[in-house]
Amino acid sequence: MKTTAFVDETRSPATTGVPPVDLSVGLGDLALANPVMPASGCFGPELDGLTRVEELGAVVTKTVFAHARPGNPTHRITELPHGMLNSVGIPSAGVVPFREAGLGGYAGLGVPVVVSVGGLSAQEYWDVVDELSESPHAAFEVNVSCPNLERGGATLDTDPRAMGEVVAGVVARSAKPVFVKLSPQLQTIGDAVRAARDAGATAVTVCNSFPGMAVDARQRSSALGNETGGVSGPIVKPLALRLVWLAARAADIPVIGCGGIRSASDVAEFLVAGATAVQIGTATFARPHLMAQIVEELPALAARLGVACLAELIGTLSTQSEDQR
Repeated sequence: MKTTAFVDETRSPATTGVPPVDLSVGLGDLALANPVMPASGCFGPELDGLTRVEELGAVVTKTVFAHARPGNPTHRITELPHGMLNSVGIPSAGVVPFREAGLGGYAGLGVPVVVSVGGLSAQEYWDVVDELSESPHAAFEVNVSCPNLERGGATLDTDPRAMGEVVAGVVARSAKPVFVKLSPQLQTIGDAVRAARDAGATAVTVCNSFPGMAVDARQRSSALGNETGGVSGPIVKPLALRLVWLAARAADIPVIGCGGIRSASDVAEFLVAGATAVQIGTATFARPHLMAQIVEELPALAARLGVACLAELIGTLSTQSEDQR
């Protein structure tokens, strides 16, 4: 039997003749024309000619650190039967070159830009935000799911108090909306969501890639230069959907869903589970035009689901316990 690739080539019916559908969503004070944006690290301005960027709700930059960093040793990416394993290590030129290059080239794309911020200490997060406080972008996404040196390499979101301190510092330094990108390795995602909300975050992004490993038995070695990496793609979609559902139930704060999305139907599923917007990552490596294609297909899907406004789908999942009441 033929192995199914991790990218779905299925297209929804054409949108010709579909009644007008309002695709707009809101993340706090930030209004987006539609809920679709790339996940951080999976899109760059160099892809502008390969997809209709102007049709996206927003773009998210690769994570920016205060100082230059080379990233992890090669081999950095390997394909899985239903996804991808990567250990890129978030290389960064540093915040000053990023700012001087027009937000790394993102500023001229014509859509809202969300700057992803990383740090190996609380102060490093704040230094990046201070440097970009006057830059022409729409929001910050604080990546608290990258290893933090002050906590022995653990991710910040495993300690809601420490995470809240970092987020509160970002919020205090900028009037722009602040999203908080969470790891899937949380014992209780609700605690992290509530800590982000209480620190003043506008929304949470759920979630980053799942920890995993691939082994080459013949070579007796890991398939990646950094031994372990993050699993993404269709294989993680059910796991990410559950976390989005739990996050949306935990606190009154918008959730940006991320994990295995590759079709308009996937977007609808994340909205029903409680997401207000979505980010698409792994699928764009093989099909960089996919995000714009999904935006094009959303009106027809909304019509089939009986809604005139895409936001009507958000958080409408009916659980068995609710049906029994």
